[in-house]
This record gives sequence, structure tokens and C-alpha cells, in this order.
Amino acid sequence: MTAVFTDHDEAVAGIEDGATVLIGGFGLAGMPVQLIDALIRQGATDLTVVSNNAGNGDTGLAALLAAGRVRKMICSFPRQSDSWVFDGLYRAGKIELEVVPQGTLAERMRAAGAGIGAFYCPTGVGTPLAEGKETRTIDGRDHVLEYPIKGDVALIAAHVGDRMGNLVYRKTARNFGPVMATAATLTIAQVHDVVETGGLDPEAVVTPCVYVDRILDLKSDRTEDPSTTEATS
Repeated sequence: MTAVFTDHDEAVAGIEDGATVLIGGFGLAGMPVQLIDALIRQGATDLTVVSNNAGNGDTGLAALLAAGRVRKMICSFPRQSDSWVFDGLYRAGKIELEVVPQGTLAERMRAAGAGIGAFYCPTGVGTPLAEGKETRTIDGRDHVLEYPIKGDVALIAAHVGDRMGNLVYRKTARNFGPVMATAATLTIAQVHDVVETGGLDPEAVVTPCVYVDRILDLKSDRTEDPSTTEATS
């Protein structure tokens, strides 16, 4: 049964040092900023964070990086113009980086959720991203063996949830939330509103409740939530 919280700090209780944390978002669109702020207060450190980007400005994931809680970043695009926090840490040798092509990143998490042991993918062949990885020629084309990425925790943002934990997303803010929810041992979702069970159109539910363990209800939260911003690229 999914637990519904209104207290931000209670929603992230129990995340351990050294955990692998999947964090949704395409930039700020879909980023669970309130959950990240609670994680900063909670104090878990030595984290491996998996996210599409490496933080924007000084908010959300960037704030977690600035707090020195992240040992390793796994992402597809660490060099956007406003990723100065990550850039500074990387240049100072204070954080590890694993770059994964965007589609491969999503598929590695989807594979974790689907119980797939590994898969071959042509992306990255002949580049430094394929160094040290097994390759195989399939139907005349070289492929790289990729392994699933599984999280101890997923922090995601959705638009509305119900008390069972079913989630509906808002437009492009959906991005990595659905695959991350399936790939983690513990999935925590922040939503703008929680409705009674049966209050969601079943055809609109993207993430079924079976993948969601905790919901943070932001209905009474007056803080502006940048995760509602839509991705434009």
C-alpha cells in the first residue's frame, strides 16, 4: 500500500548513505525539487545519482551537488549552460562522471524494471563510451553490451496521484519518471494533488500504483514548483 505524506522530511526518511538515487527531470521539467530539498536536510551522502542532466542553476539537483552529497553522477548531458555547480565539482576532481547516451540511459533503467539481464545497443560504438565493453555484430551492425541501471531509490515528480499510488503526469514533465519508478527498490513521488482512489481516469494513469511506495502531497505547499515547467528541447 502506498503511503501518503504531507511532511516533506518524513517522505524521504530512511535513504541510506551510499545509495543509488534515480532523479527524474529533463532540466527542471519533472524534477522533484521538494523531495531533493528534503533529501538534503535528511543528510544522506556518498550518493550515486542517475538523472538526465547534472543540475541546473542552484536549485534541486544542483543544490544536492553543492551540498557535497554526491560521489558519482550518471547522466546523458552534463554540460548545459547553467550546470555550473557540477562543472566546478568535476573540474576540481570532487565528483565522478559516467556519461550515457540519452536513449541508452532510459533503456538501461527500463531494462532494470523489466528484469532484463543486459542488452545490445548500437549507440556509442566506436566512441570512448564503448571502451571496455563487450561488442557483437548483429545483422551486420556492431552493438555494445549495456547493463541495467537499478536504483535503491527513485525520486520523481508527477502531476496528480491517488491514494493507491497511481500517477498521472503533465505533458513533457513526464520524461524519465515512468522508467525510474519501475527501476528502483523504493519509489517516492511528489504530486501537486492527491485524489481519492477512483478519482483518476484509468486511461490517463501512466505509472500504476504497484511501482510507487510513497507519495508526497504538495497540495498545501505554497512554494512555487519549477517541476511544472515544460521541457522545450
